[in-house]
Amino acid sequence: MNTTKVVAATALAIATLFGAVGAHAASPAGFTNIKQINAGELNVGYVDAGPANGPVVILLHGWPYDINSYVDVVPKLTAQGYRVIVPHLRGYGTTRFLDAKAVRNGEPAALATDVIALMDALKIDKATLAGYDWGARTADIVAALWPERVKGLVSVSGYLIGSQEAGKQPLPPAAELQWWYQFYFATERGRAGYEKNHHDFAKLIWKLASPEWKFDDATYERSAVALDNPDHAAVTVYNYRWRLGLEPGEVKYAGLEAKLAASPSISVPTITLEGDANGAPHPEPATYAKRFTGKYKHELITGGIGHNLPQEAPEAFANAVIEVGRL
Repeated sequence: MNTTKVVAATALAIATLFGAVGAHAASPAGFTNIKQINAGELNVGYVDAGPANGPVVILLHGWPYDINSYVDVVPKLTAQGYRVIVPHLRGYGTTRFLDAKAVRNGEPAALATDVIALMDALKIDKATLAGYDWGARTADIVAALWPERVKGLVSVSGYLIGSQEAGKQPLPPAAELQWWYQFYFATERGRAGYEKNHHDFAKLIWKLASPEWKFDDATYERSAVALDNPDHAAVTVYNYRWRLGLEPGEVKYAGLEAKLAASPSISVPTITLEGDANGAPHPEPATYAKRFTGKYKHELITGGIGHNLPQEAPEAFANAVIEVGRL
């Protein structure tokens, strides 16, 4: 058996431990029945829920969370006839690199390419994309570079496309303080610390990013399992080092990153969302509204809603996905 088949088989076996491969189910224990498919560089673990012929929605999670951010969103969408795909990003859950020697690259263009590869593997021509944090950035990039593949976009915190050049610009002290973990990851101490302590580290991020969200230990542990992926720390550290120019990125993504460095506009119908208690670094809506040149709407979600908006306000998030299809 070749390396690719061995890795895929291993990922499939791990998926079975998380939930037998088959029809989707959601429960207090989180998503079960995770499917696996080879797509681009990855064997991707993903949820596939709702009618096979329904309009497709792809929900993308952020760092350091997982697909269970959408555990209460998916049933609301499938009840409206949507087919909903929720993949574990590279470095999470049952998603694995097919090549054991592949660079554990976390740069934005790589994650966006993963989405296109997944759509191709699943034979999905066009979908509504929705996400927050890394997921929102990834959805923004796909909408900007491949608008023909995107029916609509829901992006928490709006326009998050950046570049290494932009990352060179210093921020006011208070803003730099919010990015403390990025500077931590720039050091070998930080890399080693995250590898060793990612469970408690991620829980701290959850609390800081959503200071009014009173999640319990069971809710956290349900998602923390996904961070035990053997590539998680490497992908995470690569992502934040890339932003500071400490990782060069792979040559195969250079052309895409050059396009993104020009801050391309997004022309597909878009709804941007923001929680009124988002404790993570995020831009003000007025600074990015003009980046969206198609039909556009912004909504502030109130009630102490933090960074993980789909899990904290699933009704509002699902409604935005439905509404963007009608813009």
